[in-house]
Amino acid sequence: MKRLHKFILKSYFGPLIATFFVSLFILLMQFLWKYIDDLAGKGLEWTVIAELILYMSAQLVPMALPLAVLLSSIMTFGNLGENFELTAVKSAGVSLQRFMSPLIYLIIFISIAAFFYSDNIIPYTNLKTNTLIYDVKNQRPELQIKEGLFYNGIENYSIKIAEKDYKTNLLKNVMVYDHHNNQENVKVTVADSGYMKMTADEKNLILTLYNGYTYEEVKEKKSGRRKKDRAFPHRRQNFEKQEIIFELTGFDFNRSDEDLFKNHFRMLNLKQLDYAEDSLKIQLNNLITSFSKTIAINSYFKKEDFLIVDQERIRKRKEKSEYKTIKKNSVNSTNSSKKIIGKQKSSPKIIIPYNTDSIFNSQNKKAKEDAVKFALTYARSAKNNITNSKNQINRKQETIRRHQIEWHRKFALSFACLVFFFIGAPFGAIIRKGGFGTPVVISILFFILYYIISISGEKFAREAVMPPYMGMWLSSFILMPLGIFLTYKATTDSVILNSDTYILFFKKFIKRFLKKSN
Repeated sequence: MKRLHKFILKSYFGPLIATFFVSLFILLMQFLWKYIDDLAGKGLEWTVIAELILYMSAQLVPMALPLAVLLSSIMTFGNLGENFELTAVKSAGVSLQRFMSPLIYLIIFISIAAFFYSDNIIPYTNLKTNTLIYDVKNQRPELQIKEGLFYNGIENYSIKIAEKDYKTNLLKNVMVYDHHNNQENVKVTVADSGYMKMTADEKNLILTLYNGYTYEEVKEKKSGRRKKDRAFPHRRQNFEKQEIIFELTGFDFNRSDEDLFKNHFRMLNLKQLDYAEDSLKIQLNNLITSFSKTIAINSYFKKEDFLIVDQERIRKRKEKSEYKTIKKNSVNSTNSSKKIIGKQKSSPKIIIPYNTDSIFNSQNKKAKEDAVKFALTYARSAKNNITNSKNQINRKQETIRRHQIEWHRKFALSFACLVFFFIGAPFGAIIRKGGFGTPVVISILFFILYYIISISGEKFAREAVMPPYMGMWLSSFILMPLGIFLTYKATTDSVILNSDTYILFFKKFIKRFLKKSN
């Protein structure tokens, strides 16, 4: 390895490692800020919190790595340009692409390693993280009482609060329904305000209520009176302060079975995603086929423009009418009947076309109303069937799109490292500013742009506005040409991003303007 290659690799490794851990720490703080309400006040052991932070840190690596590559590239080449080391390299006849070649191979290796990490490690960390967060959220659910909703997490009680002050923990307009006797709402406590706190041993919850009353229906003795003669006795008790103690047995921290979450698309690798997608497509095709057959048989061809008539039945009716006529005339009734009976023993069915509109118009008013009611009922049933089938098909298609999005995500995040390197390295060579000041600002702006485009593309793919591959690669398609353009400008020693160039341009413009005015 040439001494120049060792120099550039040594200059790059330090900022890369430092910026990686800084980026990972910032993203981890964002995660903790998001779930602080679920973690605070739960009485969790430090080992549980440490395990959650460990799994979440491993989960954030694919997102922190592209940001670290971008920031370290700008810092490294900015320092080299600021110290005129890039100028010395170019004056020695070494082009910028040749000087960057060791780092290009390094970034390609990092991208490949990031892909295998996303395919093998990320599904495992997602499973562990989501299972652990689910267990944390469901521990001591009495702390999750929300405003305006009945909470039934405490056994034999139903609690509702109208408003909650999160600074003072004051509860307003509290309603407590007691269901200990397995009856309806026979005992209700209503208060203007109250406080809720845990005991020191965290086994009981004390609800202190102020200015309210307790209403309780008393069970009436069976005296043989009729139901309409019942008196419905009750008892009402007013209070200024009342304490209700809830036992919190069974709310300890328990680990859930990971098999409940392992089939989620975020917990699958590439092979599992392909297998799950094929299965979902087969289910979708079966669902569409079944729906098509059902709707074709029961709805589209319900109306018939022909009538199948049994010719044998018509012949018997004719025989009966002829027999009556012969009997009335008393002319050879026996012979006539034998001749009639001796005619065709069996005859095929015939098809007689008819018009439904003419048959409907020939009916009376009641028959028409019954026919219209039956048609409306049938139409509503068919509409509900179509709506339900459509919702099932849409949900199945959305699930398939989510699997495809997750499949492309593993490649897109890895390729982002390469994209950010070709943006950061030439950008740092052009601006020639090192340190943490300017590179951090520029890196944040580029990363925010990348993140916004990625989120928008993923949303478009999830809502079927564009195909999943296009939505997940949209940010790379937009930023990669920018990287190629910056690399070209850095190779040709462009001053497009040099502030002194624009300052001199405006100074010359102002001087020319002043000369013309004089």
